[in-house]
Order: sequence, then structure tokens, then C-alpha cells
Amino acid sequence: MDVIHFPDDPRPTRWVHPVLALGNFDGVHRGHRKILDRVRRVAVERGATAIVMTFDPHPPRIVRPDKAPSLLMTKAQKLEAIAHTGVHGAAIVRFTTELSRWDPETFVQTVLVDWLRVSEVWVGANFLFGHDRAGNFSLLRILGNRYGFRAEKIDPVRYKDFVVSSTRVRRLVSEGRVDEAGALLGHQYFIDGTVTRGDQRGRTLGFPTANLCTENELLPPHGVYATMTRIGDVVNASVTNIGTRPTVDDSGRTIVETHIFDIDRDLYGSPIRVGFVQRLRDERAFESIDVLRSQIAADCARARVLFNRLSL
Repeated sequence: MDVIHFPDDPRPTRWVHPVLALGNFDGVHRGHRKILDRVRRVAVERGATAIVMTFDPHPPRIVRPDKAPSLLMTKAQKLEAIAHTGVHGAAIVRFTTELSRWDPETFVQTVLVDWLRVSEVWVGANFLFGHDRAGNFSLLRILGNRYGFRAEKIDPVRYKDFVVSSTRVRRLVSEGRVDEAGALLGHQYFIDGTVTRGDQRGRTLGFPTANLCTENELLPPHGVYATMTRIGDVVNASVTNIGTRPTVDDSGRTIVETHIFDIDRDLYGSPIRVGFVQRLRDERAFESIDVLRSQIAADCARARVLFNRLSL
């Protein structure tokens, strides 16, 4: 997948009459994938190039940094997920204070028309753009008629009783409801990172753990989770603790540590991906190491039952 940035890079000449999906796409959830699938199908029907436009940094980081949410994905994770949908390219707009002051028509003319020369633009039903978010779909369609491209929208996607949105997914993850978040995403909520050396206390307890150093912004709340851990192309069942380990550590540092089932190898320095399946319990202090060891064994047993039931 081609990746270009505004204003630094020219549009690739191989992009023919681009059909564009426009949005932030944090999490690349079910609603996002509906737009991306539609754009890809339309592009195939018209012999055009299916592309995605998103923004970096996330616009709220610039216009209201005190209220900007923690993101569900890093930039690399988002591009990976977008590439897996089969679109041909991603156009990333470097969002700046100056750009945030552009009125909707300036954005459309400068970015969509002069830079990308789009033939069609697809957005979600609630997409807003331009200074003070003054532009909506109706204005985008008017500007499309003026500048020679079509504008279309996708109605909100519902999963059971909920409209799927990045905001709702963030709230679910923040509340530890990772199974519900995964249902709206259409995939497990996951974090990536590198295994770092810890104090090896888990090994002395009989449950060695991989300590994860991650750039993901949004962690589920402190607690123990049934997880799936990917190492290279292999996925293993696991249990992950997020917290301060109050029974054995008084530093107050938040640590992400994963006990991976049925594996015995040195993972230091390895990149891994931890996907959250279900919250098992809160983190708490135990009266002794032996009680902690028994609880970890019970956590692992409960997770194995869950994985068997879910056929993971």
C-alpha cells in the first residue's frame, strides 16, 4: 500500500481517479471497515484507485489538547489495519494549527482537489471538517458539485443495540469491558510492544511473564485479563496483568506482564501483540506469596476454560 503525506509528497501517478474514504479511522472498527469495503468495491467497478485519507496527529491534539482522547491505535497499527482491507493507498494529512484554521472550502480545494484530484469521496454520516468543524456532509456534496467530484456517505453501523464508534470503543476499553469493545471493533483490542527484562519474579512463582514496553496510549484498567499473544505468526493463549503488583512491588509503577501458555523460550527483545479477550478480575494485594501463586493458577485455569469455550 502506498503511503503519502500532505504537504510533503506528490500524489503517485499510478493513482487513477481516486475514490477516497475520509476520516480519522481510529481503531478501524466495523463502521470504518464498511466505508473502506464500499470504497474498494466502487473503485474496482470504475477502474479507479481506492485510497484512504486520515490525519496525523489526531486533530483534537491540536485544537483542544486538554480534551484529546487516548487513541485506540498507533499510526503504524492503523496503517497496517487499513492495508489489510485491500485499499491501494493512504494519504496522511499532517494536521497543524494553521491547517485547523482552514475553512471547509479551502481544505477541499487544497487537499482533495489540488493534491489528490479525487473523483469520489466517502465519509461517515457524522463526519465534520474545516475550522470549528463547520463543514458537514451536505456542504461536502455542494463543494463536490462545484469542484467536480462525487460525495457519498455511509449510514452509522450498529452492532446489536449500539452504534459503532471510536468514542464508544474507547469507553468500553477504559472500563475494562474488552470483550464488548472487541465486538464493536470486529477484532480484539490489542497493544503492541517489545519484551523487556523484569525482575523475573513471575518465574520464581512458576508463572514466567513477558514484560511489555508499549507505545499504545490506551490501556485497559488495572486487572487480570484473558489474552491472546502473537509472537511472529504464532498466536498463543495467555493471561495478562496490568497494574502495580501490590503484593510484591511498592514502587507504584504500572506494568503490563503476560504469562503465555505452553511456551518456554527467551523472548527478551521480541515484538509481541497482546489481544484482550475478557477481564477476569481486579488487581489486588494478597496476604502472602503462596496465596498469590494460588490465585495466578486459578486465573490461568479460568482462562483455559474460557478459551476452550470460545474455541480460541
